Amino acid sequence: MISKPYFEISKKTVLAQYSKARDAADIVSYSSKTNPNIVPILEEETDSLFSLHMEGELIHVKDKSRVLFLAQAWDNAFISELVGSGVFRFVVDNEADLDILSSWLENNTPRCAIELFLRIKLKENTLRTERHFVFGMKSELVNKKIAELKDKPKIAVLGVHFHRKTQNLSEWNLIYDIKNMLSEESLDAISIINIGGGLPSEYANTNVEVVSSIFKKIAELRSFLDEKEIKLMVEPGRFIAAPSGKLITHIMQIYDNNIIIDASVYNSDMDAVIVPVKLIVAGELKKGDSCAKPYVIKGCTPCSVDLFRYRVYLDSPELGDKLVFLNAGAYNFSTDFCELKKLETKIID
Repeated sequence: MISKPYFEISKKTVLAQYSKARDAADIVSYSSKTNPNIVPILEEETDSLFSLHMEGELIHVKDKSRVLFLAQAWDNAFISELVGSGVFRFVVDNEADLDILSSWLENNTPRCAIELFLRIKLKENTLRTERHFVFGMKSELVNKKIAELKDKPKIAVLGVHFHRKTQNLSEWNLIYDIKNMLSEESLDAISIINIGGGLPSEYANTNVEVVSSIFKKIAELRSFLDEKEIKLMVEPGRFIAAPSGKLITHIMQIYDNNIIIDASVYNSDMDAVIVPVKLIVAGELKKGDSCAKPYVIKGCTPCSVDLFRYRVYLDSPELGDKLVFLNAGAYNFSTDFCELKKLETKIID
């Protein structure tokens, strides 16, 4: 009997990737939405913080003082609930939510002064605005609010947050961005700059040669911030999660150079539809290699876009063979399309 498909997360790789990110920055906050199965590993083994966006994500973090909560349309009751649970680090990306927090602080005394990051809107030339929502406040407003908040006794740390999309590899001009967004007065007033995620991972349709140049630019930014006594925070998600995970599937059928496997992008690799990035297949060959033949790798549902790879070169795959996708640990959330079941995740080493 053929085994069921499943995910495999390497604890060793998680910690190795975290170490690389930690070496590059003063503070690391792992983005839980990328893969919550990794949160317990990092909480037990590292000094990582955890960036959360939704109330339900809180269940993954035991020590709520390690949470960095990114607010979106909250109210006084929810703020009280978060602070009561031990959360004291917040990112706010719009003036309406900031006004609610300011009002709450005027009428309540948290158990400790909070850390507050104002998210600034960052122009991303390669994104189509009709598809992607642009988070953050305009730089003029952020500079104004920093001036208003810098001496508030209930705010212990004031910082700025922005975010480069992970696979946007051509727009990394961090020092230039900061100089153009923040006034000298604001740079004097803040203690931390959080550049969000943005550390890429390797896929079949990405150029990983730029990764070293991105780390070089981060190092340059860190030196720039050190001179101003500002700490650098990063929020790696994909960088830690993707290379730590494998998706193990099995070949159900082969015909006309089409491979049908026992998983679907809808219960394993929604990234293939949304971003889209294409997973590398273990042992795949290059076009022109001896014995290399092109195949389409199709998921098990009747949907025509349920495609893992439109063309991948393999050497004589057979019915029942195991087919393993690499760098598959990021955004492997699932849907209930066609009553698909969520795949099991196994933690190894």
